Amino acid sequence: MNLPAACLPVGRAGRFVNLCNPCITMSEINLILPKMGESVFEATIVKWHKNEGDRVERDETVLEIATDKVDSEIPSPSAGYLAKKLCKEGDVVKVGTVIAVISSELTTGESLLSGSDIPDQRSKEVLSGNGKEPVMEEPVITGNPVLQAIPRLSPSGKFYSPLVRNIAKQEGVSVVELKTITGTGSNGRVSKTDILNYLDEKKKKRDPDTLLSTLTETESSGVIPSPSPLFMPSPSDEIIEMDRMRKMIADHMVMSKRTSPHVTSFVEADVTGLVQWREKVKNDFEKKYSEKLTYTPLFVDAIIKSIRDFPMINSSVDGIRIIIRKNINIGMATALPSGNLIVPVIHNADHYNLRGLTAKVNDLARRSRENKLVPDEVQGGTFTLTNVGTFGNVMGTPIISQPQAAILATGVIRKKPAVIETPSGDTIGIRHMMFLSLSYDHRIIDGALGGSFVRRVADYLEKFDITMNI
Repeated sequence: MNLPAACLPVGRAGRFVNLCNPCITMSEINLILPKMGESVFEATIVKWHKNEGDRVERDETVLEIATDKVDSEIPSPSAGYLAKKLCKEGDVVKVGTVIAVISSELTTGESLLSGSDIPDQRSKEVLSGNGKEPVMEEPVITGNPVLQAIPRLSPSGKFYSPLVRNIAKQEGVSVVELKTITGTGSNGRVSKTDILNYLDEKKKKRDPDTLLSTLTETESSGVIPSPSPLFMPSPSDEIIEMDRMRKMIADHMVMSKRTSPHVTSFVEADVTGLVQWREKVKNDFEKKYSEKLTYTPLFVDAIIKSIRDFPMINSSVDGIRIIIRKNINIGMATALPSGNLIVPVIHNADHYNLRGLTAKVNDLARRSRENKLVPDEVQGGTFTLTNVGTFGNVMGTPIISQPQAAILATGVIRKKPAVIETPSGDTIGIRHMMFLSLSYDHRIIDGALGGSFVRRVADYLEKFDITMNI
């Protein structure tokens, strides 16, 4: 029997999944973790929307997954029933792994897949919640009354094993203090290793001999460690666990500050002409193109022109090499309803005109807030724009998004009295003024280049063509 290349045998003999046409009726379908980007090789199972035995319609969301870039929903390729879930929430799964089975009929008893088709939950394909080692259940200690002092479940639903509770009690770790320990086990569970590491760090911070020894060892290198201060929350304090995205943002920001020596240069721009032109054309622009004309595409256009003038700004550091990026991919920092931040990327931004930039900016901003971005849309940036003026801020000192070399922040546009130079003399007038601040990697960008670049962006904004037609 000759089969099309996209038809692969699945499950028991004689059953096949047609990947070309999922509309064809079949008895069972493997739900596979799809490829989500060029550099995305695994994802974390965040939440199952369906339980085993539940009815699913074609394209209905079965589960949510998360990569280090973006969250996504995985739909069902066909109508039927969720016969088997092969991964648990918190598992880290490689792209191409079978994560569930969809059946055209509700089946109980025998698994729809043969033993050879079901991935081992503890194999290398499906990892534990921390992406490293399978999580082993800790031994249960019974008959010890000291466990009663610490609850099995915290008010937030965090589980503490008997072993962890016993160690906490013996070492004098309070319930409030236990909540501050970041768990590396499944679903953020605090393991024996976590609490022992915490106790070791706590001892080091309190031991002056240890700190002195550490300082002596690093003195020759000129690197003085900066240990985190020991913080003990009071019983009245509210403790909020960081969500996955906030943890990633925190890690990335700390890494960026450690990687690049940051310098920030500021300029103030008179954007009166640009503001007046936008006010004049924005209604006609929306009627003509069905897109709202914001300031962001106008800022992006000025950045693109300035990068062409100063290509070194569009670069990255690779060891002792400087990589000047030929593609101009502009990231636009976008605040999410959750309070977190995401940076979708306009790839090849210099290929768009103002209409195209406006459509792209609006589309990425909308889908960012709806959590509908794909991983490729939040990676590959070569320069980033963040508009702190959206929150009424005058200026900011943004942190570079690695491995980029610079990031520009635009402040709020305010009416201010300013000196206006005219051929007949100087006058005072009300102008629309805005601060721009550029943070850059001082390893490869000096003050002359960084200052010249941000000044050039301001020049393009100040000299905006107010006669331009839409």
